[in-house]
Amino acid sequence: MRKIVPILVIIIVIFLVWASGCTNTTPITNQPSTIQTPSLAVTPALGSATVSTAAAQPGVTTSSQEIVVQPRGIVDPAFNVDVMIPEKIAPGTTLLGDLHDLTHPRIVEVNMLGEIVWKYDVPEELKDYINPGFSVVPLQNGNILAVFSRNGVYEINRTRKDVVWKFIDPQASHDAERLGNGNTLVVDGGYGRDTIQDAQVREINPQGQVVWSWYAKDHGFNQAPYNTINNQGWTHTNAASQLQNGDILISLRNFNLTVEVDRDGKVVRAIGEGSMEWQHDPEVEPNGNILFANPAWPSKALEIDPTGKVVWSYTIPKDIAFSSQTRDADRLLNGNTLLAAANRIIEVTLQGEIVWQFRLKDIQFASTNDAQSRGFYKAIRIPA
Repeated sequence: MRKIVPILVIIIVIFLVWASGCTNTTPITNQPSTIQTPSLAVTPALGSATVSTAAAQPGVTTSSQEIVVQPRGIVDPAFNVDVMIPEKIAPGTTLLGDLHDLTHPRIVEVNMLGEIVWKYDVPEELKDYINPGFSVVPLQNGNILAVFSRNGVYEINRTRKDVVWKFIDPQASHDAERLGNGNTLVVDGGYGRDTIQDAQVREINPQGQVVWSWYAKDHGFNQAPYNTINNQGWTHTNAASQLQNGDILISLRNFNLTVEVDRDGKVVRAIGEGSMEWQHDPEVEPNGNILFANPAWPSKALEIDPTGKVVWSYTIPKDIAFSSQTRDADRLLNGNTLLAAANRIIEVTLQGEIVWQFRLKDIQFASTNDAQSRGFYKAIRIPA
């Protein structure tokens, strides 16, 4: 019995040492979680890691906390993240059209450090069709839907980077949306070609057939004060999306209005009179409010309730040159808002605090037209 006791003590000591070592080991997984790990330097190798913002981006505005697990990417000298508050952001990757170098336009997806985790170089034959409104959106099947203005809408396979579907349309511009039935909603804003005789929105089936269209002239707009407007087209329609009830929300930029229309084309309601000014990308929130960007000076993001009352607004900081090119506002899962603002993309809280800022580094625009051509048009956060 006396011999057994020392042996048991030794076994217990060994077990405690082993258990202590296990307790101090933090597993890294691919699931979003806030975890503490040693600081990591930026590396071009792809993979997953918990990234220390302070180590990865010298001079970044950050906090003592680490961000969630992020896919690693390639550092691009044109990009910089100089604000990062991990506990306040909506983590994920951000998809956007990058046109800062018009000789090399591309679609990029960046992580929260601004590293490129995926990209698609626009082929030579499409480089003349990236303006205006180079809209790119992720699809549920993992592919990317891109609008090449005055050319058409293309679905790009994310893995092979080839075109798996396209609809050639010289009137297409600004926006397209893949519907639940597999059809595609295409905006025919026409940028300079939108006439009173044209359809503003068309629905296209997978075979390329037009199965539904909407003409503003047939629903009360072929009369004063709308019938004589001409500013880069008649309506300059710049967005369309399907609502949960099946109706279509259409942004008529030149009319400073957004309309909800049913499948018969009837205008169910006109929205935004008095608050919309050259509005872009209006979207209906779960509470029924509408969020949109007003690129007029001073440029703002606004949220209005169903009665048209402004319930939230954010004015783009004056230090953002050519901020009048702010043309996108998206509400994120944590309640923050993602804004594309000329040479940067910012995430702001409902209190107006910038908690993430991604910008073009050392790139200056020469004019408003230059900012419109080469600046950020839209950005979409893909949740982690």
